Amino acid sequence: MYPDPKSVTRVTSLGAGPIGGGWTAHFLARGYDVTAYIHSMAEKDALMAVIDTAWISLTALGLAPGASRARLRVTDNLADAVKDAQFIQESAPERLDIKQALYAELGRLAPRDCVIGSSTSGLMMSDIQALCPSPERTVIAHPFNPPYLLPLVEIVGGKKSDRAAVEWAAEFYKVAGKAPLIMKKEIPGFVATRLQEALWREALHMVANGEATPEDIDVALMNGPAPRMAVQGQCMAFHVACGEGGMATNLDQFGPALKWPWTRLEAPELTQELRDRMVDGCNAIAGDRHFTEMAATRDHEIVAVLKAIRDARS
Repeated sequence: MYPDPKSVTRVTSLGAGPIGGGWTAHFLARGYDVTAYIHSMAEKDALMAVIDTAWISLTALGLAPGASRARLRVTDNLADAVKDAQFIQESAPERLDIKQALYAELGRLAPRDCVIGSSTSGLMMSDIQALCPSPERTVIAHPFNPPYLLPLVEIVGGKKSDRAAVEWAAEFYKVAGKAPLIMKKEIPGFVATRLQEALWREALHMVANGEATPEDIDVALMNGPAPRMAVQGQCMAFHVACGEGGMATNLDQFGPALKWPWTRLEAPELTQELRDRMVDGCNAIAGDRHFTEMAATRDHEIVAVLKAIRDARS
């Protein structure tokens, strides 16, 4: 039903924001012909700005043979954008009514053998596909930001999605240079976002209780778990840390500590005081740097990390 993922040469990316533009840049860097759909041609400058920023890092990482920004076509005509698509990456605004209306159109306009992947970070595909006339080929394909650098794509279908479409999407993303993760169940927040939210929850508790500042928390993460997590996830980090006994030793010796009061299962109340502490703390860290400068620094350093890991593993 679906084409060989390795035969795909034409991708359509929907959306001009950081995610949609980031996906557009990624697919261009991998050598695809990309059609970018934007709601209005007035959004084209914003789209190109995202691609300009992304292209610096993508060039540093190494472009695929044939990769060229000249292979980009931009249109505000949805039917024209998807008529010849072999894969569609949807990154429309994170509103269910907008996505449902869009999928009602995509299900009618896109070729029937074309899988459609949604970049949504919080909506469920079972809800998104509710009005789609061909929901079987629609899947969640959630990236981590920035999508042109971080490899993860979390994939899961909705109630009406074909398993074949989910598996096809995973194989396509592998070919497209990503690290796909097929989820076991359709759950809010997926996997990586839920883990990230657990860190965020504890950070808010510590700031609310005056136990740490935003700067303290970021310093602790960047100089503690973060470098290790770049090469080893939380589960294997604890497994290896306990020597020959592995995870069994970890749970038998330290498991009871999981019930200590400092492990909180609920987020703190977002009071005005907590809000102000977070805002003031982050502004203090940023200083007089503009967000574009901070994003450029972030991308430059992520590229260095990815290169280092790639070199170490080769």
